[in-house]
This record gives sequence, structure tokens and C-alpha cells, in this order.
Amino acid sequence: MGLDISGILVANKVKLDDFKGRAMALDGYNVLYQFLSSIRGPDGTPLMDEKGRVTSHLSGALYRTANLLEMGIKPIYVFDGKPHYLKKSTLAERRARKEKAKIEWDEALADGDMEKARTKAQQTSKLTRDMVDEAIKLLGYMGVPCLKAPQEGEAQASYMAMKGDVYAAGSQDFDSLLFGTPLLVRNLTLSGRRKMPRRQVYVTVEPETIDLQASLDALEITREQLVDIGVLMGTDFNEGIKGIGPKKGLKLVKEFGSGEEVIKQKKFDVPSFDAVRKIFLEPEVTDDYEMKWDDPDLDKIMEFMCEDYGFSNSRIESILGKMRTAKKARSQQSLDQWF
Repeated sequence: MGLDISGILVANKVKLDDFKGRAMALDGYNVLYQFLSSIRGPDGTPLMDEKGRVTSHLSGALYRTANLLEMGIKPIYVFDGKPHYLKKSTLAERRARKEKAKIEWDEALADGDMEKARTKAQQTSKLTRDMVDEAIKLLGYMGVPCLKAPQEGEAQASYMAMKGDVYAAGSQDFDSLLFGTPLLVRNLTLSGRRKMPRRQVYVTVEPETIDLQASLDALEITREQLVDIGVLMGTDFNEGIKGIGPKKGLKLVKEFGSGEEVIKQKKFDVPSFDAVRKIFLEPEVTDDYEMKWDDPDLDKIMEFMCEDYGFSNSRIESILGKMRTAKKARSQQSLDQWF
């Protein structure tokens, strides 16, 4: 899930309306994982079709993307490419956690603890290559562009934001800031009312933005120093130093000037420090992408969702109504440009 540096950043609450007419590069894997985790039954079982195929990711992708389009937001989904070799241990740890969570899910079901079962089930979410391909196919029918990054999707999305091709990078993780996005948008596809785990308490989840330069100015550090804080804490590419969180990392980096100096003076052991730093400051990205949003093929969407995956016609038709509204708004906008 990336590192958590929220403790030293200031987030600004915003409304989805604030992004009307804006292009947004969304971390595709991050978004689909959200849907796989949240769209589940009371016992934690994901949404499935009659063939036993998981469809939570398709339901979420269609509904949330239709909402964004209806509000005039132009998403482009960026998916991870081949993982960096330094990420292998993190991926192995994630697999182990999922396996442990699956055992605990089964135990909770056996005990009749549905609340715990659903919480544990959410931790077992697995996004397969087939699921990604299915989502990309659906998004294509919706007229929404998708892109496969050379490596990290967040790095590519951040690069597109740095170029000015998109307004911001959208992700739940803070890694995008280390990758250099000028503006990070969180909760873009998660906004709404959410129940707190194992508590009868509901909270309203609202979109928020974090301005990189404003944050750096407030902290009186550079982006390079922010990356150093992240590497000292530990990232998807390295383990980090036990006991160092965002506030302590900030204090150390400001005191000694750089992560390298912190390691030297404190005699810390951070293998691959330079290599991990380079991943964030010089990531593998590409300029080979097209920023084009087409009109949705409503018939194809209906066929794909209802005939191929068994969704009800009435449910999908209601979502297509949002897309017709979005299409009409785009057509009117294009017409207005002539006057």
C-alpha cells in the first residue's frame, strides 16, 4: 500500500465538482484494488457471476467511472508494468499476508463472526492479469483511455501531471508525491459514506488534495529530502529503519541535511539506499500515450456487463443514463465552442 507520510502533510478537502473539465491520471491497480476490497457481501465474499468469476472490479469501474464522466471529469487509467526487482520482497510479504488473512477469514466464518469475516476477507483481495484486462476492455467501451506504465503506475501518472498533460495524479497512496506529482488527489473514487471496520460508525469520505510544493515549503525541505524521509521509513522497495516514522524522519533529515548523512552519522543500515532513491527521482516512464476520450459504446457496455458477466439489465441501464448525460454535456460543450 505504499508508505504513510500523512503525519507531516496538509490535505485540503475538496468537492468532485472542483475537478470538472480536468483530466486526471488514476493509478489503475490502486483503484481496482479498492473495488475488490469494498464490493463484497456481508460475509466478505466478493461479487461474482454465475460462473464463479469475480466481478467486483467491473462493477466498481463502471459505476465510479460513469460518475466521474457525468461530473465532467476526464480520467485516464494508468496500470503498473513489470515490477522493479527491489519490489519482490514486498510482493512476497503481501502474498503471505493474504494467505494468513484467508485462514482468519475462514475461522471467522466458522465462528459466525460476520463483521470480522468481512474485514479479513477485504485483506485477501487479489488482482489478476485477467481482471485488469477485463477492466481495460470495459473502460475502452466507455471511451476512457488506459495506459500500461513501464514500471510503476504512480510514477507514470506523476510524470503526466508534471508535464501538465493531466491536472493531477489520483491515488490513495502517498508515493505519487515522492514520484513528483505536483498535485495528489485522494478519495476520488472512494467518496461517499463508509462504515468503520468492526464499529457501528459511519464516516463521510471526501476527496482531498495535497499540493507537493506547498507541502515542501511548509516543511522547509526539498523533494529529494522528502524521498530520503520515505526511504528511511521504508517503501515498497526497501525495509527502512525500525522506529522511524514521518515525523522522526523529517527531524533527522532536516538535522543532517540528507538521508545519506543520516545513515552515516547514525550508523544505520539501509541496503540499496541509492537505488531506491533513484526509483523515485528517476523512474522509468514513457511518452508513448494518447490523451483521447471517445464517446461510449453503450450497446457494447450492455452486452459486456449483462450478457458476458450476468449483471441485471435494469442496473446497467441506470448507469448508462449517467453516461448519456455526460455524452450530451460534452456535445454541448463542443457546440458552444463555435459561438
